[in-house]
Amino acid sequence: MDKLKDFLRISEAAEYLGVSPNTLRNWENAGKIAAHRHPVNGYRLFKQEELDELLRPIQSSEVVEPDEEAGKKKQTSNPNKKPR
Repeated sequence: MDKLKDFLRISEAAEYLGVSPNTLRNWENAGKIAAHRHPVNGYRLFKQEELDELLRPIQSSEVVEPDEEAGKKKQTSNPNKKPR
């Protein structure tokens, strides 16, 4: 096993992916993601590299608009929305 500092605990991995810890548990049980076990306590651990690989197809399909690249949020107005 690699050094433990190379791994994220389930709560850290869930936050990193933007899902709940239970979702990660379900993904592991379904074989969608590999969880490594802590050698002493048996807790689930996740390698950040593997989490990045899981996100890679999602990130490559996202289109970044020029305003977002400059750190500005693009204002979009909804013509059907009534002002308050």
